[in-house]
Amino acid sequence: MNLAAATNESLAEMSNVLVYSSMAVYTLAFLAHIAEWVLGSRSKVGRTAAALTTPATPKVRVRTAGQAGGTAVLDKPKVVTRSASGSRDVPDGPGAAGGDEKGDLYGRIAVSLTTLAFLVEAAAVVARALSVQRAPWGNMYEFSLTFSTVAVGAYLAFLVAGKNVRWMGLLLVTTVLLDLGVATTWLYTDSDQLVPALHSYWLWIHVSTAIFCGAVFYLGAVATLLYLFRDAYENKLASGGTPSGFARSVLERLPAAATLDKFAYRVNAAVFPLWTFTIIAGAIWAGDAWGRYWGWDAKEVWSFITWVAYAAYLHARATAGWKGRKAAYVALIAFACWLFNYYGVNIFVNSLHSYAGV
Repeated sequence: MNLAAATNESLAEMSNVLVYSSMAVYTLAFLAHIAEWVLGSRSKVGRTAAALTTPATPKVRVRTAGQAGGTAVLDKPKVVTRSASGSRDVPDGPGAAGGDEKGDLYGRIAVSLTTLAFLVEAAAVVARALSVQRAPWGNMYEFSLTFSTVAVGAYLAFLVAGKNVRWMGLLLVTTVLLDLGVATTWLYTDSDQLVPALHSYWLWIHVSTAIFCGAVFYLGAVATLLYLFRDAYENKLASGGTPSGFARSVLERLPAAATLDKFAYRVNAAVFPLWTFTIIAGAIWAGDAWGRYWGWDAKEVWSFITWVAYAAYLHARATAGWKGRKAAYVALIAFACWLFNYYGVNIFVNSLHSYAGV
């Protein structure tokens, strides 16, 4: 074995070690997020007691006309921020920590551990790339590693930008652990070179944008799913119903349904043009590699179906009768199409894009 081959093998082994190390740190982050939610739910008693002992709202005394020396007592006016047209004016919940200092501490620890795990996983992706001297997404195992890394990176970027998305942390870390578990258990592939048709700079452009789009679409899907739960919770409150203990403990701490809906729409709308570019870039690459731009291959068909589904979602948001829950269902169907395009086509469907032998 020559020196270059030995170096590449060492880098591949290092990548594997880093992947398992990141999984260990993600597990600690998962436990910290659990502690944040549990302690936050306990703090509800303290918040209720504080509300009961808070001094009454200050009164404003106004002298009324025609009453010498008389006064009328009026409540101090409240400032109400209006949400989007047709939605309820419901404030955002206090977050996973529920306003509890200890819960907030565990939440910060969870974010710190998630950041550390992200850096370790990113190092694993880089080591994998160096071991094969190409883009580290030539098979399903590498694609899964990069996908989860980008998803966590996008989540952390929202936090750095000051967006209130820590409520997503528990679901995100859980999904990443599942993704890495599937990748290391069933999808693992030894470092190897690609078939000649895939040796192109379009591998860097086309697949990287597909991974980024999928990661952001995933964040939008999480927000959409939570929107449906939170919207049902708000509907029950508005109709005078009594939510379950789970709803009172968990759903009340999420952002308002209008906030979740707005977040999901914005991220899906922002990344949709990039998904369009992904399909166009893939067509150009297909023209270079196979001599035709579009051949109705299974991956091409499902990429187009995913594009149509997200286009239908964006159109539904612009149509009065399809806003809210109906549009949310379309968004989840669109992400399900993306998932099938990712797993189903690559593993179960024979096509030029499928990854046989994973």
